[in-house]
Amino acid sequence: MKPSAAIITFLPIILLALLLWRFAAEPWPPLKIAGFVVMLVSGILLTIARLQLGNSFSITPQATALVTHGIYAKIRNPVYVFSAILLIGVAFFLKDLKFLWVLIVLLPIQVQRARKESEVLEAHFGDTYRRYKSSTWF
Repeated sequence: MKPSAAIITFLPIILLALLLWRFAAEPWPPLKIAGFVVMLVSGILLTIARLQLGNSFSITPQATALVTHGIYAKIRNPVYVFSAILLIGVAFFLKDLKFLWVLIVLLPIQVQRARKESEVLEAHFGDTYRRYKSSTWF
């Protein structure tokens, strides 16, 4: 695995573990529990998506391989989707809605990145990518 891919894959896990360690002793009302569950599930799915992407991960859009298995069989951009859901979980867990402002800023950036990646993949893989795109969400 490329170093950049390893960082993007394992840094969220480390940060979530530190977050849990820091706030574990505080009371756990229902909103915090819901946030924890959302963080846990989205963090697991984010990690799985990153691992399934393998060395196709890149900071800039590149067409090294068309990943269509696993989570990618249903969602074209699961890393973006589960990252956004993870932020919602963090906001609930910390009972701090300013994290939702981060999400509001992040969403248009992620949508733009997804569009650019789609353009690169369509230019490189053509009809194969168009068929894949038509059978998946975001």
